[in-house]
Amino acid sequence: MAGSPGHEMDEEGLRDPVVHFHSYLHGGTSSLISTLPTLVVFPVYKTVFRQQLHNSPVHQAVAQLYKEGPVKLYRGVVPPLLMRTLNGTLLFGLQDTLLHQLSISFKNVISASALPAVAGFGAGIVEAIVFTPFERVQNLLQNGLNDRQLPTMKSVLMRMKSEKLAVGFYRGFLPITARNALGSSLYFGLKGPVCAVVAEQGLPPMISSFISGTLTSMAISLALYPLSVLVANMQAQVGGEGIGVLACWRMLWTSRQQSVTLLYRGGSLVILRSCITWGITTAVYDQQQKQSGRSDNVENL
Repeated sequence: MAGSPGHEMDEEGLRDPVVHFHSYLHGGTSSLISTLPTLVVFPVYKTVFRQQLHNSPVHQAVAQLYKEGPVKLYRGVVPPLLMRTLNGTLLFGLQDTLLHQLSISFKNVISASALPAVAGFGAGIVEAIVFTPFERVQNLLQNGLNDRQLPTMKSVLMRMKSEKLAVGFYRGFLPITARNALGSSLYFGLKGPVCAVVAEQGLPPMISSFISGTLTSMAISLALYPLSVLVANMQAQVGGEGIGVLACWRMLWTSRQQSVTLLYRGGSLVILRSCITWGITTAVYDQQQKQSGRSDNVENL
């Protein structure tokens, strides 16, 4: 991972484009490796999505997917697989690039301990701009109510192309930006310190990174889960001019009977997904960075 609090950077190293390329390469590689677990747990993710969309208990969501049959179980899996690899490449690489630029330009303005979080915030915004269309297509494909109207990915893409950006590909952009920016900021800001605490227990570096990624992503997923529910409900529909974020939130809150418990329905499955995917991604990325001399683990400072 990129530099940690108190890490002094060599300016020649900062200018070396190869150093920055490693972060993009390692981010993409670690995310690519985690696509296998993503494929395995996709039915879990789809179950969560149906709970978010229809406010149904887990057994009803599972029964709905079972009724649709195994052929449709993996409908919508291509966007997250593609997005997962590209996302890791952009997120880790861009965060590292921004971190080093901030370390040069604002080293006397921003605290060193806050730099990873600030860089993560910026990377999260760019991530939202690039990947909102992917998430939009994914959510449309996962909504069983769209099967007849939009039976294939090609039909979804053609329909979105005919819509205005704000209603088509970029519906739900504002909550996605808030979720991604905050999530990335918290992830990069907390991962290093959590890993340091875990490493003090005498665990191997890779295990420490895995636990750090798991705990950090778990906390973030739960904290920002309401935004994910809002996004799912905004993006799963097609047609119409769309309504504002606040109006959508009020409708969602009302449909959940103003209950936090109902709003977090499916949240436990998000923990499982985060444990698998982000734990592996973090462990693999940190290991690659360590091997290239760019780890932010405390033992390498």
